[in-house]
Amino acid sequence: MSKDIIVIGGGIIGLCSAYYLQKEGHQVTIVDQSNLDAGASYVNAGYLSPSHIVPLSAPGVMKKGFKWMFNSSSPLYIKPRLEQDFIKWTWAFNKSCSANHVSKAIPAIKAITLLSQDLYDDIKRDEQFSFHYEKKGLLMLCKTEAMLEEEIETAHIAKQEGLEAKTISLEELQVLEPNVAMNVKGATYYKCDSHTTPHEFMEEMKTYLKNSGVQFYKNEKVQDLNISNGKINSIITDKQVLKADEFILAAGSWSYVLSKKLGLKLLLQAGKGYRINTNRKTNISVPAILAEAKVAVTPMNGFTRFAGTMEIAGINHTINKARVEAIANAATRYYPEITLNSEEKQKAASGLRPVSPDGLPYIGKSSRCKNLTIATGHAMMGWSMATATGKLVSEIIADKETVIPVTLFSPDRRF
Repeated sequence: MSKDIIVIGGGIIGLCSAYYLQKEGHQVTIVDQSNLDAGASYVNAGYLSPSHIVPLSAPGVMKKGFKWMFNSSSPLYIKPRLEQDFIKWTWAFNKSCSANHVSKAIPAIKAITLLSQDLYDDIKRDEQFSFHYEKKGLLMLCKTEAMLEEEIETAHIAKQEGLEAKTISLEELQVLEPNVAMNVKGATYYKCDSHTTPHEFMEEMKTYLKNSGVQFYKNEKVQDLNISNGKINSIITDKQVLKADEFILAAGSWSYVLSKKLGLKLLLQAGKGYRINTNRKTNISVPAILAEAKVAVTPMNGFTRFAGTMEIAGINHTINKARVEAIANAATRYYPEITLNSEEKQKAASGLRPVSPDGLPYIGKSSRCKNLTIATGHAMMGWSMATATGKLVSEIIADKETVIPVTLFSPDRRF
């Protein structure tokens, strides 16, 4: 049965949800407070990464977080704040940093990322999209023996899960990347990964949705919800009141603000990431993560992107120059012939990624509201999980059995 559905949020998760919902014959409206041309969906590394099976909340991460707390240029920076929401999130994050949680999370992460990768293939073929999309795998480049040992162990876990992962020698690395100098001790290689140029997919998807009858309201902020008998009747924006049968909350880092109005209070923090682009020739052809620095390197369509860091410091768009410099310096440490110049660093951009305490997204309905489906909290994996999330949202709305289990993604899960 066709329904009127409002998607709150026009990032990658919102667009993919709208895509599958309109495919099911629903009338879909997307409302977003931005102009739909910036943010995390546009500045990410563009990875489709089944390799990233270990959640952010893993053993030892909290210890590193405390160690890096006083270094604003560290890969993970958690700014201490005396805010109740932040304290609750930090407590839950620390509790989730366990081997038991990781072992439960790995199969769920693998399932949703592999499904998502297949669905990107389907969309490109079915809609005849032309966005840049390559399947060259992903390198984990290590400068120290200690990090190499750690990455070898992670690759071993991935291989046990059936993913194409292996350790490669420096000679094999040179064969994979013959035209770029690297200063590393060794690497692991995930042949299972792919990469894209994010803004190309976003533009094609927006055009497709508009042509398919999806209504867009840009630069329109949702300020309140009209709720009665456990259901949302309408949303109140700064411009109008909009009614619908079902609502999707896919507002990224802003989702927790609206969730409070339902008494749900999603544990969610904004994790700021940065990117630097260079249009100059780098000769990099295979995506890589600079393991110690936690910097992602992606050869995109016409340029190379260096992206990274996780800065949990509340919702703000301030560009921290120390973090931009950290990314640029890492690029040169691993690729000694590459130097990002001042103009490129000045044009650095940031995006806010919604981070749940356990590194798993929130996908599903909450007992707090009958006609709201939540799709947020993907952290650095939003791009990798987007199409599968959209598919799951459409199945949840239709009350169908989901193509993969979603129990671990429940918005009502306890920490």
